[in-house]
Amino acid sequence: MNNYGFVRVAAATPALKVADCDYNTNEIIKIIAQAGQEHISAIVFPELCVTAYTCGDLFLQSLLLEEAHNSLARICEATKNSAVIAVVGLPVEVSNRLYNMAVVVGGGRILGAVPKTFMPNYNEFYEKRWFSSSEELKEKTTTLCNDQIPVGIDLIFKARDFSFAIEICEDLWTPIPPSSISCLNGAEVIFNLSAGNETTGKHIYRKSLVSQQSARCIAGYVYAAAGNGESTTDAIFSGSSLIAENGSILAEGERFSFDSKVTVADIDVERLKNDRLKNKSFSLSEYEVLKKIEYRKVSIDTNPAADALSLKRFVSPTPFVPANDSSLNDRCDEIFSIQVGGLAKRMLHTNIQKAVIGVSGGLDSTLALLVLVKTFDKLNIPHPNIIGITMPGFGTTDRTYTNAIKLMRSLGVTIKEIPIAEAVIQHFKDIEQDIDTHDITYENSQARERTQILMDYANKVNGLVIGTGDLSELALGWCTYNGDHMSMYAVNTGVPKTLVRTLVGWIADTHMDEASKAVLEDVIDTPVSPELLPADKDGKITQKTEDVVGPYILHDFFLYYILRFGFSPAKIYFLAKHAFAGGYTNEEILKWLKTFFRRFFSQQFKRSCLPDGPKVGSVNLSPRGDWRMPSDASVALWMKQLDTLKP
Repeated sequence: MNNYGFVRVAAATPALKVADCDYNTNEIIKIIAQAGQEHISAIVFPELCVTAYTCGDLFLQSLLLEEAHNSLARICEATKNSAVIAVVGLPVEVSNRLYNMAVVVGGGRILGAVPKTFMPNYNEFYEKRWFSSSEELKEKTTTLCNDQIPVGIDLIFKARDFSFAIEICEDLWTPIPPSSISCLNGAEVIFNLSAGNETTGKHIYRKSLVSQQSARCIAGYVYAAAGNGESTTDAIFSGSSLIAENGSILAEGERFSFDSKVTVADIDVERLKNDRLKNKSFSLSEYEVLKKIEYRKVSIDTNPAADALSLKRFVSPTPFVPANDSSLNDRCDEIFSIQVGGLAKRMLHTNIQKAVIGVSGGLDSTLALLVLVKTFDKLNIPHPNIIGITMPGFGTTDRTYTNAIKLMRSLGVTIKEIPIAEAVIQHFKDIEQDIDTHDITYENSQARERTQILMDYANKVNGLVIGTGDLSELALGWCTYNGDHMSMYAVNTGVPKTLVRTLVGWIADTHMDEASKAVLEDVIDTPVSPELLPADKDGKITQKTEDVVGPYILHDFFLYYILRFGFSPAKIYFLAKHAFAGGYTNEEILKWLKTFFRRFFSQQFKRSCLPDGPKVGSVNLSPRGDWRMPSDASVALWMKQLDTLKP
């Protein structure tokens, strides 16, 4: 069964009764059974969940300890015919010391136990009164339920699809949590059994801790805290459950519930591995002091789940675009500022006071022009020093031409109109090209004529030609080699098409007067087209890019997961089906995914000689930085896998 690197995990908050091991165990076993039905690979329960956390001095009663031991045997038996790995908390005695333990069970066996290291000893929590720290544990093994098992904080559990380690509650709140060292030694997911109480503002801080620790460790982090049923004599427990992956909260459970709750999410372990592979600081060799701890690996073999994974996590169809309104303004402002900052540096370095840009009335040239204007404002250069050249040709429509003129007027730049038809017709005569043959020569001759005009006019006025092409076009090779492919500084090369549209909309809303905003909104609504083929009889665009190469929203999705994580075509297809369910059919997704890979490999030669341009995000195609691929690499391996995929 191929789950494409995803592992389904859960954090459970069972309804409990203090010191009632039978009741608590029944709830735990019910939840484990439910987890099996939902194909959960591993589930973590709260700290000391078998007895409840708030037993106080009852932890020193032999009967409670004996019943906790018996309950563990029952829980172990409940996993005998299950694929679920369960991590439960209970007090465990080892060599006349009582430890707050996390015990891992699976396949009907006890697999290992991890003691808590850091003991809170303040306010209403006095754990040192009852429990010893892991630092006092000298033994490497102990006997539980008649089995000799490994015990210690130096355990990493190796399941079929992932490796995990454990820390308990307070461990996370320390300067160097044990999970930091565990992850450097190979753990990909951390399970935290907790019983942190609730106070005003604490949940926000706790959530931040979980998120940040998952980011520092490039790991999944599954946090389950005590909830309903714990004693409320001096503290309230909310049952906070959190699942994070590399800095992002994937799922959050309901707090203050009176019922048992299970929070479920799918962690992408392959994605984590890829990020660790790229991050050269993520290496134990960099931390000499930590090498002293020699970790032991515990192999886990449970019955495999019967069915393939049905993904339980949100996959954004637009991974380059900020996910919500609260972050949209900040993210767009930052991206726009990066573009402006890059161009400003180039203008200062060259000591040039003028810029030339081709303005078509399309999205890309619009964004590039807006970046130019903002840059000139930053450098106190007057807008007329920007020469916007519109170059109507055989396919130019009234809509795009009008928008180009209106936009340039509203921004106060110098407008220059240079029609290209006569020059291209003369060129056709020179190279013996039939003007009625609308082939690639017909199209590219126009693109190269426009680039020649821009370059020569820039020389005439001592200005820089500002490139307009975006990241998506570079990925697909949807640019004319030495045509729109070339410029003196390209401000959009780090911005994919879906983000270009978002940025133009954001600028319209936040930076423009009503007249300019109306123009930008019409630009956004205009179909994407190079306008190199004649318009129809009504003067409307006939050459729509997305009809030829496919929807940019799909291609940007493919690009993100290929470059950012190095995923296989099969996994990208799996993710795309989930992200675009109801929007595109499986047949459409697969068709355009094949198109993407064919074009991405065949068009590398264009990316190998790109002009300079600013990187704005985690994905970029500059041959000098993020993407160094030979121009003659074969796509056969990727197409072979694509041919095995079924709609």
